[in-house]
Amino acid sequence: MAYETRARRHTRQAVRRAWLYSLLLSLPALLFLGIFFYQRQLDLAPALLIGVCLLLYLAFIASSLVDSFVRPLQTLSNVVLSLREGDYSFRARGAASGDALGELAAEVNALADLLQKQRVRSLEATALLARVLEVMHAPLFAFDRENRLQLVNNAGLKLLDRSSSRSIGHAAGDLGLDNLLAAPDQSIRSFGASPARWLLRKAVFRQDGAPHTLLVLADVSVPLQEEEQAAWKRLIRVLGHELSNSLAPIKSIAGSLLARVDNLSGDAGDINDFRRGLGVVESRADALHRFVQSYRQLAQLPPPRLKPVALAILMERVTLLDQRLPVQLDPGPAVTLDADPDQLEQMLINLLANAVDASLANGSQPVRVGWAPADAGVQIVIEDRGLGIANPENLFVPFYTTKSAGSGIGLVLAQQIARAHGGEISLVNREDGDGARAIVRLPLTFTSQMRQEPVAPVS
Repeated sequence: MAYETRARRHTRQAVRRAWLYSLLLSLPALLFLGIFFYQRQLDLAPALLIGVCLLLYLAFIASSLVDSFVRPLQTLSNVVLSLREGDYSFRARGAASGDALGELAAEVNALADLLQKQRVRSLEATALLARVLEVMHAPLFAFDRENRLQLVNNAGLKLLDRSSSRSIGHAAGDLGLDNLLAAPDQSIRSFGASPARWLLRKAVFRQDGAPHTLLVLADVSVPLQEEEQAAWKRLIRVLGHELSNSLAPIKSIAGSLLARVDNLSGDAGDINDFRRGLGVVESRADALHRFVQSYRQLAQLPPPRLKPVALAILMERVTLLDQRLPVQLDPGPAVTLDADPDQLEQMLINLLANAVDASLANGSQPVRVGWAPADAGVQIVIEDRGLGIANPENLFVPFYTTKSAGSGIGLVLAQQIARAHGGEISLVNREDGDGARAIVRLPLTFTSQMRQEPVAPVS
């Protein structure tokens, strides 16, 4: 508003100057007319006539000057004012003329066209950026120089468990992001109570001349777990190969010596000691061989052979296999999966056996099983009333187990089967009391790109 007032005031001053300059141009003629009239060289009537003619000529020249110069400049000023306020619809007239004002009007119109195109591109780029931020699965945050949040996408709001109004403008410390913001670039950190591990990517940019920090988080929990499992598989292959090659001859030699003990002569007590010792060696070698072979399942899981599987029939069959506790089956909708029925059944048997073991350890309470549609797939839930999960970080670590007779491969094998089918297994403690909940998420359809690569058998 103040700018418009100044523009109008400057326009009036320009018009006054045009009239003043026209008056100054006609002042010599009026001065000579007065001198002639004073020297009696002109009568009053001719002098008045000449004076009126000069005044009319003055008005015509001044009006032409205002229309030719001041009005076009005023129009250009209004166009520039509209451009300054973001309105690109106004254009200056007279751009086709060949004089200097026409060229100036043409340049102003070209500037207006350029700014309008840039404004459209800027709006489109802003809309595209907003769309990209909306569909990004990686949480993204932008902080100003005072570490206050200025931009966040939907994934970031979900991670913070806050609304946009409760996040924008708040300090990083209030949001719990101060440790992540202070961490070095490309480091791996955790956030809150979530077991997920995040890869940090940081970048610095400037807005309005002030430095800002861009923070992007990438969930690397699954890739890290896959790398860990690949390392365990390589270790299992090496250990399995070496131990199997050593245990087989030990068992054979022990068996051969045990068969020849009865033919030995000597003290009966010594012979019995030899017999018992060789029997222990043979049995332990055989037990260790079976132990190693069970671990080699992790390194030899074949790719799934897919076929249509009715989930309801599969769940009924699995729940009937474990008779140690009653299993409550909550029937869900009719669902057909594109899966390997043998591997899927083995996965569910392992999870159900863990749930039954947990419930038996805490009062023999029943186990509950059910399924429901979820996110273009199906979600299978197995609930127990055990003591809950004490160490969730090591759930899917090979060889880790809290059972006295456990091998530590059941959950790892189940997770490997789920991921081979494009799914995921998560275990959480129940909120409504003691116990845990195993959640299996599987897609209804499964593309060939998601299939697990064949694993070479261990020799």
